[in-house]
Amino acid sequence: MKIPSQFGFYSVLTNPLKGYDYITRLLVDYRIAFVQLRIKDGSYDEILRTASMMREITANSSTKLIINDYPEIALEIGADGAHVGQEDTAIEEVRSKLGEECIIGLSTHSLSQCIDACSRKPDYIGVGPVYPTPTKKNPDPVLGISIMKEMLLNATVPAVSIGGIDLSNIREVLDAGAKNFCMVRQFTQSDNPEQVLKDIIKIYNEYYSDFY
Repeated sequence: MKIPSQFGFYSVLTNPLKGYDYITRLLVDYRIAFVQLRIKDGSYDEILRTASMMREITANSSTKLIINDYPEIALEIGADGAHVGQEDTAIEEVRSKLGEECIIGLSTHSLSQCIDACSRKPDYIGVGPVYPTPTKKNPDPVLGISIMKEMLLNATVPAVSIGGIDLSNIREVLDAGAKNFCMVRQFTQSDNPEQVLKDIIKIYNEYYSDFY
């Protein structure tokens, strides 16, 4: 296994208020396991430039850099891995391009997708959206806590809960058994992302003592 089953906060960056540079350095300083670059509407060159900058910051750190939707950029900059959705390039093709050592994640939005995805041996899956979220133009149907819990119980690879998770509901997600999660908007759009990160860590440590 290339990654542990439990790694806590998985950060996804889309137009962070304080900038990709600052937020990436913050995540490295706090030894957060993953940072994913997710730019949906940018040009290829813009995404490549941002990914290259983030690679320089994360190189030789404990923070793994994952590129969303663009496995070719992940390969070009030497990122730690790539993340794809259900309608993107098949993970088998991504694996053949990036090699066995690369971390590959796959989004899932239902129990059947979760079971199918796990059979295809990604290194982890995303499970969501748990709650309503505006981060996608065409969002997938909201799972809710009960379906999220069922998917986590059936997952045979590490799973990351995502979608609408913030400081007001993170305890509900952890109560349902989530070990790994994303918090996108509240963290990336904060005027004080370091304080949000400290709050995330404090709450997580309540459930998993001294994990951070």
